[in-house]
Amino acid sequence: MSTLTEAPPPLAPDAPGPKPARRRGRLTPYWLLLPGILWLLVFFALPMIYQASTSVQTGSLETGYRVTWHFATYWDALSAYWPQFVRSVLYAGTATILCLLLGYPLAYLIAFRAGRWRNLIMILVIAPFFTSFLIRTLAWKTILADGGPLVGALNALHVLDVTSWLGLTAGDRVLATPLAVICGLTYNFLPFMILPLYTSLERIDGRLHEAAGDLYARPWTTFRKVTFPLSMPGVVSGTLLTFIPAAGDYVNADLLGSTDTRMVGNVIQTQFLRVLDYPTAAALSFILMAAILLMVTLYIRRSGTEDLV
Repeated sequence: MSTLTEAPPPLAPDAPGPKPARRRGRLTPYWLLLPGILWLLVFFALPMIYQASTSVQTGSLETGYRVTWHFATYWDALSAYWPQFVRSVLYAGTATILCLLLGYPLAYLIAFRAGRWRNLIMILVIAPFFTSFLIRTLAWKTILADGGPLVGALNALHVLDVTSWLGLTAGDRVLATPLAVICGLTYNFLPFMILPLYTSLERIDGRLHEAAGDLYARPWTTFRKVTFPLSMPGVVSGTLLTFIPAAGDYVNADLLGSTDTRMVGNVIQTQFLRVLDYPTAAALSFILMAAILLMVTLYIRRSGTEDLV
């Protein structure tokens, strides 16, 4: 007997593999990034390099400036203007804390309680951006003017006695005092705190609050254990967006303060535009940038979150 062996079925043709990506397609993301990279190089990197070279120059406008690697300019600038650096950090830090205390409840209201009024409240929050920064600051000169209704009310409530004891005001005068500068900083940078906080709070799943309630957590416990930890990215982003520009601001201290409330931004402006001491001004700028960068790095590491809004 013979055994018939069936031939194996013909193999199915191989499915066509994916076509190799075109080289042009691989380069598309880089072409899209090119405008932004060029922008950073032209308007950020090159000015930074120029200011770095200016900070180590010596000379004058009459004789001309040249690079002599005079790093002593940094120490001279810091030793001469360290009070303005300390004052800038104190004013910016106080304004940041006030913005957080004022902005968090409002952001919470918009995210969870505003309902149909949410859009209207958001418009009111960003309404100051519709006018110039200078105009907004000048408005505070009218609000805090001597003999005005606000100052009169604070005098009647003896609030200015307390602020004068703390060194924030001078008697019954608010303008040209640290309190006026801090008020201006708080008002001008408050939206930069509210918007990141609202974005972070709005991302929180409402079912987490319901779950906390089902576990018999009180409202304060729910906020402390659930809401606030989940909103930390917004807190970190808001404080950074408030503190960094406030520390380098000079408009509020110039218009609302006096010579005793000058910040480092005022010194840099004076050195650049009036004294015309460009190396000192550039050195002050780099010292301020390095100090802020160090504080921001330590703050982000201490906050324990890198998920910024």
